[in-house]
Amino acid sequence: MSRAYSDMTLPIEKVFRDPVHNYIHVEHQVILDLIDSKEFQRLRRIKQLGTTSFTFHGAEHSRFSHSLGVYEITRRICNIFKRNFPIEDNPENGWDDSERLVALCAALLHDIGHGPYSHTFENIFDTNHEELTTAIMTSPESEVYQILARVEADFPEKVASVIAKTYPNQQVVQMISSQIDADRMDYLLRDAYFTGTEYGTFDLTRILRVIRPDKHGIAFQMSGMHAVEDYIVSRYQMYMQVYFHPVSRGMEVILDHLLKYGKKLYAKQPDYFERTSILLVPFLNGRFTLSDYLKLDDGVLNSYFTLWSEYDDPILSDLAKRFLNRKPFKSVTFDASTKEVLPVLKEIIAKVGFNAEVYTAVNSSYDLPYDFYRPEQEKFRTQIELIQKDGTLIELAQASDLVAALAGQGHGDQRFYFPKEMLGQADTPAITLFEDDLTYFNSYIKNGAIQLTKN
Repeated sequence: MSRAYSDMTLPIEKVFRDPVHNYIHVEHQVILDLIDSKEFQRLRRIKQLGTTSFTFHGAEHSRFSHSLGVYEITRRICNIFKRNFPIEDNPENGWDDSERLVALCAALLHDIGHGPYSHTFENIFDTNHEELTTAIMTSPESEVYQILARVEADFPEKVASVIAKTYPNQQVVQMISSQIDADRMDYLLRDAYFTGTEYGTFDLTRILRVIRPDKHGIAFQMSGMHAVEDYIVSRYQMYMQVYFHPVSRGMEVILDHLLKYGKKLYAKQPDYFERTSILLVPFLNGRFTLSDYLKLDDGVLNSYFTLWSEYDDPILSDLAKRFLNRKPFKSVTFDASTKEVLPVLKEIIAKVGFNAEVYTAVNSSYDLPYDFYRPEQEKFRTQIELIQKDGTLIELAQASDLVAALAGQGHGDQRFYFPKEMLGQADTPAITLFEDDLTYFNSYIKNGAIQLTKN
């Protein structure tokens, strides 16, 4: 009798050489088949950090490599749980290793629904990467579904429910999605490596040493509290120094406005886009299918942007050139007391000759490094639990003064973005004619922030 697909292990494990984890070990045939599927291979063509590579030039890594990394951390956790905390020894809090395959598949596929320039694209075309991840897993037309269904008829739905956080085993769910999960641990280490920064580094080995299964999900031994603290601080620093970098956000604003303007222009000039940007048309007209979505990647959009840069619409052409040639908008911070100046600045920008709607933006970027447990909210974050000597659990912020100082409040800033030409650094004659207006504009800006009183 042939072995069940779910039990099929490779004669010799497959390994992927990885700069973060050294080796990524593939032991199951189903995992190798999923990696080889066309939907997963598409992730090679989508950058993990979108426009961040315009600031940190090494950040060219893909969602493919990140997804492999999340799988590898999850595999290591399963091994630790099986060896040290099997359910046979601890029926209440132990790990049932029959959950391994659903955990590994969910870890590998958790980002498969991401599209080109993920979050910017989502905001404009009303896509949702988590919903599309589920759709890819559960659509009979996808290779991913066909592979998963060979394990069990309902296995695609099981894996999808982990992503939706409805899977009954919370150990599996929290392994993939919580405030300290395989996803976050990999992207912090991987993004730090490829951006050439040290902010995101933390002691993964120590965290895996103290991680424990619990009947309610995942917990950590009290002796590892400082390693968990280090992880929280690293996440905070990566957001402040890398993910929220003002130049990366300036490029994201240009990308956002380029796609928005393209969508608006399509309503007036559909023939042009149907000639030059055929794979984007279903999104411009709002009638896309899953098949349409899976044809897109970063390279497809960049190719279209190259064509748009030569079009005779001056705004579409200019925005495309700014994006392709890394000409980010400049920015200044503002707060509640200086927000009233924004309409004045927009008026000056319009007077100089820019379309203020297209060439300005307000960008707010905030993140919670760690949040308390808030069960009263519809969407709350799972708290990090520490196991005390007597076996009881304590929430991390109650045990750590350091985490308590960061918890429960957003960190970040609000920025007003505008063309660099407004600083008087452009040599375009049409701009220099407005020297008095540029001086007036700059009188409101000092040390990277808006001020109420002019110089």
